[in-house]
Amino acid sequence: MARPINADLPASTPPRAKRRPVPGALKGIAGLFALAVVFIVAAIVGGGSSEEGSSAGPAPAPAQSGSDADADEAPAADAAELGFPTFATSNTTRVGGADPASNAAGIALAVYPSTNEGQRPNAVTLIGSDDWQAGIAASVLMADPIRAPLLLAEADALPEPTAQALELLDPRGGKGSRGTQVFAVGEVATPGGFETTAVKPAGSAAAAAAIARLRDRLFRRAPEHIVVASLDQPEFAAPAAAWAARSGDPVLFTATARLPGATRAYLRRHRNVPVYVLGPSSTISSDTVREIAKTSEEVSRVSGEDPVVNAIALARYDDGDFGWNMNDPGHGYVVVRSDSPLDAVAAAPLSASGTWGAVLLTDGADTLPAALRGYLLDVKPGYTTDPTRAFYNHVWVIGDEDAIGVSQQAEIDALAELAKIGGQP
Repeated sequence: MARPINADLPASTPPRAKRRPVPGALKGIAGLFALAVVFIVAAIVGGGSSEEGSSAGPAPAPAQSGSDADADEAPAADAAELGFPTFATSNTTRVGGADPASNAAGIALAVYPSTNEGQRPNAVTLIGSDDWQAGIAASVLMADPIRAPLLLAEADALPEPTAQALELLDPRGGKGSRGTQVFAVGEVATPGGFETTAVKPAGSAAAAAAIARLRDRLFRRAPEHIVVASLDQPEFAAPAAAWAARSGDPVLFTATARLPGATRAYLRRHRNVPVYVLGPSSTISSDTVREIAKTSEEVSRVSGEDPVVNAIALARYDDGDFGWNMNDPGHGYVVVRSDSPLDAVAAAPLSASGTWGAVLLTDGADTLPAALRGYLLDVKPGYTTDPTRAFYNHVWVIGDEDAIGVSQQAEIDALAELAKIGGQP
């Protein structure tokens, strides 16, 4: 049986003792992540399609034999448990944890390998393992200057992947976070030995407004834009996490037909800041948008008729300096299940580093939604004479094969593959 990385530590609250050597499985994360960003992960992990338009499925890292394989068996098992990127195709990398806590731990350590001082984050943010609203709102803390990845916690303990990741990340504090090493949002267990800032207002809308105010203090400036998302329908709100991490724009919440007082109060403080309502009128009514307009001078809606199309709408959206404006090749993307908003939260650091990917949603394990297939075709990269001078797409796939099947990953890979256009075959 593989020995857990933190077998000698309590299940929750890891102490701030001398940092232990990083297991071999974790030392490769920095290289894997860097290679994934330039789309040659497959050469390292042994998977992927090499021919244009190929739809070959992803493959696991090649197995070793003899004593070397035995020596690496435990770290490899630990890496899989933490959801580290473990297999890929030419144009995709999967973070295949069995749950959002594992995926969050793997992503945090992919973005911050923490093998030396310079690779450690200033802070991390702990959110409740069932509190998607707080997670979406807290994703703004991943933006500059704080850059705090998110980890999931329970009220009375840290899940094992979170405890392992937190020990290895060992957040250092610093100017960007005003010395805070751990931001604890909601009713979550907090580890000892860290400088901790707690955010614990009652209610999801109030928590989001409190995080927005904390963001203002830490950033030392007003936001450039504000996103208002659905309080009750996470599948429409999830893409806001990626944008918040990328942009530093706070996310507030509203019910379909009622604007919460905490949201209204924050909007009133920033009357001149443009507001973007994310989601169709079935999630945030036109009357509610008009209510927001009584407080904010400029209000726009970004929406799609269903969660998949809604996420694409935000990826395509372009309004000056608001919106991803991903309407051409040469971008990063993150694909998440629409019914797992906490995976979208866990993936937020991937939208503020590497290929800076917008979140796209799929609605099942087996079949790529037609709207998502059409969008990926629209932005499929191509070249005429020299592929080394082309633009490339890269896609992170979040979740294990029960969440997003291998066939979907293979199809995504084919849609992201660089294709020759025009000229001689």
